[in-house]
Amino acid sequence: MNCFVTGASGFIGANLVHELVARKHHVLALLRPGSDPRGLREVEFERVEGDVSDKAKLKEAMYGCDWCFHVAASYHLWLRDYRPMYAANVQGTQNVIEAAGAAGCSRIVYTSTVGCIGLPKPIDGHINPSDESTPVREEQMTNHYKRSKWQAEQVAIKLARDGMPVIIVNPTAPVGPRDAKPTPTGKVIVDFLNLQMPAYLDTGLNWVHVRDVAVGHILAAEKGCVGERYILGNAQGNWTMKEAFAVLEKITGVRAPKWQIPYWVALGAAYADEAISLVTRQPPKAPLAGVRMAKYKMFFNPAKAIRELGLPQTPPKRALADAAEWFRQNGYVK
Repeated sequence: MNCFVTGASGFIGANLVHELVARKHHVLALLRPGSDPRGLREVEFERVEGDVSDKAKLKEAMYGCDWCFHVAASYHLWLRDYRPMYAANVQGTQNVIEAAGAAGCSRIVYTSTVGCIGLPKPIDGHINPSDESTPVREEQMTNHYKRSKWQAEQVAIKLARDGMPVIIVNPTAPVGPRDAKPTPTGKVIVDFLNLQMPAYLDTGLNWVHVRDVAVGHILAAEKGCVGERYILGNAQGNWTMKEAFAVLEKITGVRAPKWQIPYWVALGAAYADEAISLVTRQPPKAPLAGVRMAKYKMFFNPAKAIRELGLPQTPPKRALADAAEWFRQNGYVK
């Protein structure tokens, strides 16, 4: 297949390009000038310079493509001005999907986030992981990133209802190789390896190997139902931060932090940090949006993607080990 990939220099996008090429697909990768190329080393693809704001150029570049993977997104938990993020995530999504439809793509896979799915609810002290049917409203989108992605997902859903061949995937917390920037989740591992993680919050994530997420995108194009959402996660990956650090300690030999920060302490520090950022104009080390999200254990159930797509289930321990090894080999550990 001829495949068009936006966000190809990002963490998921770069791994998707590698997996597509490994399966003998031809890849056209949309890259902005100056994009970080580290995740795309040692893979053959055709470069298309541009961004998601130019619908005419997108349509021209996609002509002759069979599949479109819209992975690009503006992911920031703190900005002085959030309008460019809404433009990229919401209007950009509409531009890409409409251009792909006009260019004749038979499958359009849109990369959303589990942040657009309802939060898990405790039942008798046990957290019941959310799935695609868990109800959620826009009012529950508690920061600009989640709200912009929610609005973008609504655009994708509407265009699917209007006849566009759109399938939506919602990755959980991917870790693994080629996290060049790195992502906020990858930064947790880098800080751990560099002994810069003295304490942790009582939070949790669904940890999944980024390779499984990349393969899940391809499976969605091959087998996904138009208009449906699929959580790309790991059925055994719902770990608290404490549990994840314990596994990292066994893998790496680096001692895990033992002190759990009370939520109210972290929240107060985040308010102070953002107040300082208003003066310095530098991003806060602990954005308020990130601390607020950490109040909840983001546990999810990927059974639908496993059942309907055949989503791979690499053990989360292997995902953390592969991430730690890649960071070490690429100079992130000082």
